[in-house]
Amino acid sequence: MPAKIRKIIVQTDEVRVEMGRDVQPPVRKALAMAVIENPCAGRYVENLDELVAIGEELGALLGARCVAALGIEPGQAQSYGKAAIVGEAGELEHAAAILHPKLGAPLRVAVEKGAALVPSSKKIGGLGTAIDVPLGHKDAAYVRSHFDAMEARVADAPRANEIVVAIVVTDSGRPLARIGGLQASEIKGEDGLR
Repeated sequence: MPAKIRKIIVQTDEVRVEMGRDVQPPVRKALAMAVIENPCAGRYVENLDELVAIGEELGALLGARCVAALGIEPGQAQSYGKAAIVGEAGELEHAAAILHPKLGAPLRVAVEKGAALVPSSKKIGGLGTAIDVPLGHKDAAYVRSHFDAMEARVADAPRANEIVVAIVVTDSGRPLARIGGLQASEIKGEDGLR
């Protein structure tokens, strides 16, 4: 059963100057969020396959929206992350069902590859609740320059019977990153770590 989407929000963030220094090229992040009806709201449901299927659908949809918002080819995406906020008539496991079993595979297609785990966060909250979507390099978890986050918030969501699902994709790491570690140019992409 497809997700019942009340609204989709897409926004971009572009950092051009940090600490008085020009950032060239600018650091760009795209956030795509879907506010969906929670089919399990208000009751205990043992089998969460419906939410797992919704996660798969939204991984493809929101991942593609992020790439389009950045105006890049999928292979140019560098980092990604996912998050969900469940309204008060739901439970944390509803977010887990959307985010973990199947959302990652179509997101990886949208960003071309993605050997590393997709960082995630989840919480329960009401209207206007904010969540930080954690970010990591899509192909190697040890690339410190790409450890980051982007805040996601929808003013009128989640309502009690809704879930806000958010995906962030970037075309670069943090501005002026300089704490060492594995460089993006050194990624082997074999194990999702290096």
